[in-house]
Amino acid sequence: MLDATTLSETEEVLQDNFDSTVFVWSKQKGISPIAVKYAKGVYLYDYDDKRYIDFSSGLMNVNIGHGNQRITEAVVRQMQEVSYVTPYCVTKVRGELGKKLAEICPGDLNKAYFTLCGATSNEAAIKMARSYTGRHKILSRYQSYHGATYGALSVGGDPRKLPDDSQQAPNFVHFDIPYPYRWNHDRESMLSDSIAQLERIIGYEGPGNIAAIMLEGESGTSGCLQYPEGYLKAVRDICDKYGILLIMDEVLSGFGRTGKWFGFENHGIVPDMVTMAKGITSGYLPFGCLMVTDKIAAHYNDRILATGMTYNAHPVSCAAALENIKIYEDENLLENAAQMGQYVTEQAELMKQKHPSIGDFRTTGLLGCFEIVKNRTTKEPMAPFNATPDQMAVMAKVGAKIKELGMYTFVRWSYVFVAPPLCVTKEQIDEGLAIISEALKIADEYVIER
Repeated sequence: MLDATTLSETEEVLQDNFDSTVFVWSKQKGISPIAVKYAKGVYLYDYDDKRYIDFSSGLMNVNIGHGNQRITEAVVRQMQEVSYVTPYCVTKVRGELGKKLAEICPGDLNKAYFTLCGATSNEAAIKMARSYTGRHKILSRYQSYHGATYGALSVGGDPRKLPDDSQQAPNFVHFDIPYPYRWNHDRESMLSDSIAQLERIIGYEGPGNIAAIMLEGESGTSGCLQYPEGYLKAVRDICDKYGILLIMDEVLSGFGRTGKWFGFENHGIVPDMVTMAKGITSGYLPFGCLMVTDKIAAHYNDRILATGMTYNAHPVSCAAALENIKIYEDENLLENAAQMGQYVTEQAELMKQKHPSIGDFRTTGLLGCFEIVKNRTTKEPMAPFNATPDQMAVMAKVGAKIKELGMYTFVRWSYVFVAPPLCVTKEQIDEGLAIISEALKIADEYVIER
């Protein structure tokens, strides 16, 4: 260990973290995190006062932007009254938040069960779906992510679960959904083929065994893989046909990220359950929620709801969430997300003309990414699904250049994500896209003309 007296402030912060903490989803050696001293709006600042534009809103959760003191003030006010009560007590803010969530949720999604994060929201949904229906199987998409706990990891289809493959929880069944960029046939057949596949799997597994289908409101870290047009409506109909619950995971796509309160609202459906986290507090405090319909909630009027947690409805997190929702409304952030999403799309089309490595750009509101390819005709990705470190060589260079130029964003496999805070301006989008454009010159050098 280096002598602390010889270290700069940045080096000391990094050294303390390396010596005393572990890092998620990473080898513990050879990583190079940004040592963040403070953050404001769409920017992060390190201890050397270098500014980074945050083009993925942290992990697609800091929706209102960094450093909004309205959250700080709401949290302090609540802590001055009471910081914690058991789940068997109630607080004013718990009831107010429940009412507000019922107001912004469509249909009869009126009852809130408060959790700690996205994974615990999804665990609660799985448990309640099985309890309510008396069935045991849950269906979900292969290319999806629902959290890192065993149940949530198992219901997801993300390859991050593969190292724990032998320990996966049972009774989760996966299916594939094509997305337009990589569908080589007509769009009408994409919808009909994907729905036919889902119905076949339901038949194979036994409709009477299936408690729920769980899907993301809009695809996120798997690559913003948009649903075929009409797909979620067809899934809603299938669920109604077989008595299967529809759970929409809005942990990432909720709270304005797609230009609406929830991603599923872009598809004209109302699910039976909605899971939430991330944007519910914009990451200012850990918190989550499972919203259920009045019918599901009424099932437990005379039955025990056999689930719970010490920090259920934590009053300080409830206060942060309630003020956060008011900020969305007061600052018109949903409208801005929709408008800026359209602007990003227009600018991305211009970038395609400059960069042969851009195969596709897709976004819903401000949940988008560039898909980088070696060849536009073959659509061979610059890095494959679940790429190994050596297969990530080019994209790792792109990511390193992005960071060097003053941007923090999510680069995964062949994807470069564009998901800035919802308060972003056109000028800030131009700034961010200029950085991505400069970094993509590296990828352009590896394009193979055929």
